[in-house]
Amino acid sequence: MDNERTQSVLQDGYDLPVYGLDTGWFLYIHVPALCCIFLSLFCASAVIIASFRSQTRPFFSWMRSERFVVYLSMCDALFNVTHSMDHLQMVITKDHVYPEELCEFYSFFIGEFVSAQLLMTNVAAVNAFGLIYLQKQFKLGKYDWKLLLYTFGVPFVLSVCAVNFGYYGPSGSYCYFDGVKGAFANIFFTTVPMTVVLVINVVLYVMTWWKIHTESKRIKTMLGNEAQTIRASHKAAKLMSLFVTAFFVQWWALGIISVWQNFAVVPQQFFTVVVMFTNLGGVLNGIVYIIIKRRRDRNYSSKPLKSSSQMSADSGISNSTTNVSVIDTQI
Repeated sequence: MDNERTQSVLQDGYDLPVYGLDTGWFLYIHVPALCCIFLSLFCASAVIIASFRSQTRPFFSWMRSERFVVYLSMCDALFNVTHSMDHLQMVITKDHVYPEELCEFYSFFIGEFVSAQLLMTNVAAVNAFGLIYLQKQFKLGKYDWKLLLYTFGVPFVLSVCAVNFGYYGPSGSYCYFDGVKGAFANIFFTTVPMTVVLVINVVLYVMTWWKIHTESKRIKTMLGNEAQTIRASHKAAKLMSLFVTAFFVQWWALGIISVWQNFAVVPQQFFTVVVMFTNLGGVLNGIVYIIIKRRRDRNYSSKPLKSSSQMSADSGISNSTTNVSVIDTQI
């Protein structure tokens, strides 16, 4: 009966208590979150600047993996800027974000860039799987329009729907889905997609690496172009799998808590773990960038300059099938 009365009083997320304020855990959530956010923002910005400064070719002629790093770093940077504002405001005021429209504004962009990362890493996992099992890359369209429409267009439409239905607002600890009005929508927009994509990415990752492991033994006895093609596909798939690994490290905790909180009370200590890992995307993509750059520098120092047509193939724009000479750099 008391629970029914409580539920009838709660009209929206602003009726919820600020998470951790009554238990003294408030700063243990927001301070680690802000530290991780600013570190991630620094790394994401550094990756974007370094990527463009180290290139002499037009952006869409870069390797596919290099473009993915930039896209993901841009998502991280914009997510970090937006998310730092709501955390900072809550730390200063020790209250929910006001006015309501500002919280919805933060929520919209947080939802957009989180979902874009989710979908982009899924594309990376599918691309690596295709390289190994189908010996081909999936076309992203001229100027990556298919990739960008999928990864940014779908979240944009869903975020517009969430705003129009009033699902965005204070969750109790930050702005995202309203803790009262958007509770069910959060399951549909976050819990289910996050869980499904995590599972799909892990399955594709395991299958890709299992295939690489078994073929690595077989190609030791092979000679000629076939062996060279398979080795090159392995290298390319390993690079693309780095994004899947970074995604898993960043979002595993949120995937767990998204399911956990629907059945039981989540310990505050684990919530701190969640906000730290989810806000380290820029750092993780920075590590991926360093690995890719070292690999690229190694390839460029050991191979002769390519023709313009080969560079086009490297970018993955004009050729979707495996090419022995360029497959190791075309993602």
